[in-house]
Amino acid sequence: MKITKEVLEQYARLIVRSGANVQKGQTVLLNIAVDQAAFAEMVTEECYLAGAKKVNVEWQCDGISRLHYSYAEQDVLATVLPWEEEKAKQMTVDLPCRIFVESEDPDSLAGISPEKISAVGQGRARVLKPYRDAIDGIHQWTIAAIPSEKWAKKCFPEETTERAMEKLWDAVLETVRIDGENDPVAKWKAHTDFISEKAAWLNAQGFAGLRYHSANGTDFTVELIPGAHWEGAASTNPRNGARYIPNMPTEEIFTSPLAGSCEGTLVSTKPLSWNSQLIENFSITFANGRAVSCKAEKGQQLLEKMIKMDECSNMLGEVALVPKESPVNACGFLFYETLFDENACCHVALGAGFKEVLPDGDSLTTKQAQARGVNDSIIHVDFMVGSDDLSIDGIRPDGTSVPIFRGGTWAE
Repeated sequence: MKITKEVLEQYARLIVRSGANVQKGQTVLLNIAVDQAAFAEMVTEECYLAGAKKVNVEWQCDGISRLHYSYAEQDVLATVLPWEEEKAKQMTVDLPCRIFVESEDPDSLAGISPEKISAVGQGRARVLKPYRDAIDGIHQWTIAAIPSEKWAKKCFPEETTERAMEKLWDAVLETVRIDGENDPVAKWKAHTDFISEKAAWLNAQGFAGLRYHSANGTDFTVELIPGAHWEGAASTNPRNGARYIPNMPTEEIFTSPLAGSCEGTLVSTKPLSWNSQLIENFSITFANGRAVSCKAEKGQQLLEKMIKMDECSNMLGEVALVPKESPVNACGFLFYETLFDENACCHVALGAGFKEVLPDGDSLTTKQAQARGVNDSIIHVDFMVGSDDLSIDGIRPDGTSVPIFRGGTWAE
């Protein structure tokens, strides 16, 4: 598809109206790269047309981030300055509608010490996480993406930059259901309705656990939180009733499992891009609910650091079901961006879970949700376990099982 001004405006409108669903009088916080300024203008205008009171923009730059890690001292980068904390505190007052537009170079921090990256993240999270927890589940947010040249060349290294950008744009627009002809808002409505139907079926089953098996070595069981819901696609802000779509694209139906209650080995089926570095061909083994060992052909040290980020980062916070027919998977290449790759096939996440899967989750503090079985951590890292032969069974409280997935897709 030719990327015209009209196509970009349609995409910006979809992000604002269907993704974030900006409401009249809301403050918006837009997070986007400096080299995407033209698209930032389009998104900002759409927010104002939707009735936003004020749109604040936080600019990101891969090159400057790398320079910070290359030259600044670790303790300097890990320190949250008073003005930064005040800004985070103000979010708990404003409850802004947050829009993230991803476009970073997957290799932007390649070669930077994993220990330094982890230490900086841990230091900043100790100060900022309480503020993030305070707005969790009570504001609208969405993550979308726009191609950049370095990202495109990472996905299609054999192509010219121009052709790589064309191919990545085609894939991004296909996965967010923009084809230049049909109304993408209507297509998203049909898509979210389908996911809601599947989630309703899962909720009606009352499964106590899940069992995973694949010929690649995945052999894993996990216990689910009694009464927790399966969710997918659209969420609702309980403060104003606005429906929004946190991820564009999204193909998943997910829940948070019972923290500390899983056994066995999960084999990743796609590389993981974390902190702008790659972890490839890896597996993680769990015992008594925690990751006790891991193996990776590339990124072993990084994977070990990720699992040890805090006392709960070695437990699962999410299990998600995605059929292999996913439009993301149909694109036939690795995006090197979790927003897309997690929607290509089934995945799980190490780290923080979602308190909103509990019936009264919106009224619970993070500590209260944790006491009910929802994991809490400074990280939430998705990795993919879906394969063409993946089987997943739902385990009922009486021990009987029901096929959920066969051959990497819905059993029925």
